[in-house]
This record gives sequence, C-alpha cells and structure tokens, in this order.
Amino acid sequence: MKYTDLYIDGTWRAGSTKARFDVINPANESVLASVASADIPDADAALDAAEAAMDFWSRQTPRHRSEVLRKAWELMSARLNEFAHLITLENGKAKADATAEAKYAAEFFRWFSEEAVRVDGLVKHAPDSGARILVQQRPAGIAVLITPWNYPAAMGTRKIAPALAAGCAVVIKPASETPLTMLALMPLLEEAGVPKGLVNVLPTSRPAELVDHLLHDKRVRVVSFTGSTSVGRKLLHSAADQILKPAMELGGNAPLIVFDDANLDIAIEGTMRAKMRNLGEACTAANRIYVHDDIAAEFTQRLTREMARLKVGDGILDGIDVGPLVNASTRDKVARFVEDAVSRGAKIETGGVIPEGKGFFYPPTVLSNVPEDAACVHDEIFGPVAAIQTFKEDEDVIRRANNTEYGLVAYVFSEDMRHALQICERLEYGMVGLNRGLVSDPAAPFGGVKQSGLGREGGHEGMLEFMETQYISASW
Repeated sequence: MKYTDLYIDGTWRAGSTKARFDVINPANESVLASVASADIPDADAALDAAEAAMDFWSRQTPRHRSEVLRKAWELMSARLNEFAHLITLENGKAKADATAEAKYAAEFFRWFSEEAVRVDGLVKHAPDSGARILVQQRPAGIAVLITPWNYPAAMGTRKIAPALAAGCAVVIKPASETPLTMLALMPLLEEAGVPKGLVNVLPTSRPAELVDHLLHDKRVRVVSFTGSTSVGRKLLHSAADQILKPAMELGGNAPLIVFDDANLDIAIEGTMRAKMRNLGEACTAANRIYVHDDIAAEFTQRLTREMARLKVGDGILDGIDVGPLVNASTRDKVARFVEDAVSRGAKIETGGVIPEGKGFFYPPTVLSNVPEDAACVHDEIFGPVAAIQTFKEDEDVIRRANNTEYGLVAYVFSEDMRHALQICERLEYGMVGLNRGLVSDPAAPFGGVKQSGLGREGGHEGMLEFMETQYISASW
C-alpha cells in the first residue's frame, strides 16, 4: 500500500509517536498494511494547518470552490475501479457493491460543486424599525469529520464535499478498520486543486482520546459523525463543552412493510436491495421485515430463493455477490442474533451457519416466524440476515414499526398510492423508501429523527450543516 502515513498540511507524516496499527483483509485475515497512528501532537498540527488553509479558502469565490470540487468528481470518476478495489480489500464488500460505493462517493463532489454557487441570502425591509435586514450564510469554521468503516469512501466524501463547498477546512478521523481508502483520496484532491492543509486525515488506534482533544479545541466549530448512537451520545457530550454545531448520522432499525396489494416482483427486488446492499452492514439496512399475512408464504419462499442463490466468497473475485463481514466481532454478533431468534421460535429458511475456514463470512440468511421478543427486532443486525414477521392490520404494523428509539429510514411496498402515502406520513422516520429499497442520493437530505441523529447530509441542507447564518441590520 502506497499511502499509509498521516496526511497533515499536504504532507505524509509518520506521526509524533511513530506508532502504527494493522489493517486486516476480512476475506483472509491477512495484514493489508501497517498504518500510522495519530496522537495529540498530530491533532494539533492538523488544526494548525486547517486554520491557515481556511483563512485562504473561505475567501475564495464560490465559483472557484465549485470548480475544484468538479475536478475532484472528474478525477474520481475516472478511477472508480482503483477505489473499488481498495474498498473491497479493506472492507470486504463484493466488487459490484464496492464499485457502486465509489461511484456514489464521487457523486458528492459533483453535487456539492453545483451547490457551492447556490447559497442564497436575503434582503428585506423591517416593518417596524424601517431598517434593512440582510441575511447571509458564512463558513462555520473548522470541521472535525468522523467516518465509519462500512462505507470507507462515501461517508468521507459526503462530509468533505459540503464542508469545502461551504468554505470550511476539515480534519478527518477515518475508522481504524478502513483508513486506506480515505488516505488514497488525498493525492486526488491535491490534483483537483485543494490547497494544502484544507483536508487533513488522522487514522488512529486511540480514537476516543484523539477526538475528545479535537472537540475541545476552540478553533473547531463543527463535528460531523456517522456511526452508532452510543458513540454519538458521547460525542454530543464533548461537543456541548464547546457548543459545537453537531451533524450526527446515527444508528437505525429500519422496518420494511409489504402490504397485500404490493407488486411482489418490486417488493422482492426492493427487499434484496434494502437488506443486502453492503451485506446488510448499513444503518439503512432493512432490519425488521413485516409482510401481510395473506402473502407472507409466497414472499418468504421467493425471498429465500433469491438469498440462497447469492454466491459467497472473497469480494475481489468475479462472480461473487457476498463478501465477508468487516471483522470477527461483527460476524459473531450476527450469528448470536440468529441463534437467539431460533431459540425463541424462528425458523431458518436458508443460511444460518458460519462457514469453515479463514475470513469473516456469514451466509445470506432468511428467518421466518421471528417473534417480537427476538434480539434482532430491537437492535441492528448489521449483517445479511432477513428477519420476517407478519401482520394483518395497518394499526398493528404502524405501532410495531414505530416501536423503537431509532428513526432513520423505513420502507413501504404497496400499489395503492393513497394508502401507501398515508402510511408513510405516520411512520416516525426521517426517510421513507416507497416501492424502493434504496433511499441514499447525494441530491436528497439524508438523516433521521429520534435517536437516529441530528441534521442532514446531502441535498441543499448538507452544505448548511457547515455554515452559520449572519444577519446585518442596516439603514440607507
């Protein structure tokens, strides 16, 4: 691997302590690379660089920032295969899934290159005082970005692009399981024209201490995090000390509801996408599948057939549909969910057994007759397990779907649009996929309610997370 050091102020550094940690290939458990581990002095150096770079970048015209981001999209689009290969090596996802992520990641640069020139202000006449009210959006300040391992490229670009479009500098802490993709992105950003110091990357084996230090530096004004709700709560406590602007994309427990009038071809295809995208290692993954009692037998049979035909293996190989999970603890947690559900009366329709040999593999699994008290109903499975329950009445399924502290995404399948939209409006979720198993889109405001987060990523709203409103009162 070529890029394995810290990236600070446009240079590669071994780090203040010279400490390193290993990145493991989840398909065969071999060591992919030894990566530099950032410590407190490195965090301070990154903030120094970000402060200097932002002073320059924030004064550039929106058009200039737009052109740099557009160039980043062009460069990344031309190198999708390279990034997909690296994503598969460190994350495990199959080649087609990794390529889709690389394309999705690149698209954030194009979307926010277009949004960079569309930050509207306001001028109006105060009705009482007669003063003019001028309102404009300004860069909020240095942003600390904390990204997860399940989307090594996309979760980074989804934060970097709007921050740069807004005029901010950033310090990124990628997940220790998958830092290589984000490090490999840095030479591309240099080539696109991103100034030195504007984007800094700090992989580390000491994430809690490093991030806490960053969030208590007065120069930091924004924290953007994607990850578990439990970690998000801790970060919000740290952010409160400095009154930082938080953008939190946290956990999910997505219900997928299939009504008796659904088009089963569309519902099966949508369920496969909502469940098996990224092996189910996504906060948007369908976690609880509710199927109307009248069609449950046919739906289960057809879904089982589709899941059983998926080919499991090293994602780097052609023809593989399902790669390994990211690490042993994730695989073992998935296995425990299945064992728990079966012990409570669920039936394994396919899968359910960890294969022998190296790698953190778990087969595509379908569970039917899953009881309400099964652990997988109340927590994220984060793996390739479809847990099916049945329902008869609208009120019952709405109550069960909303019976969670999470509120990120839900999915509804029905051919009756009036009925379906009524259901969508009663679901306590920030996003709903209606006859679609995929809601992620750079042009849409991605985010949840309740314990699933604060703020939005993507869309026009994504850039506003990195901006502050300034009001000027004037008379003329």
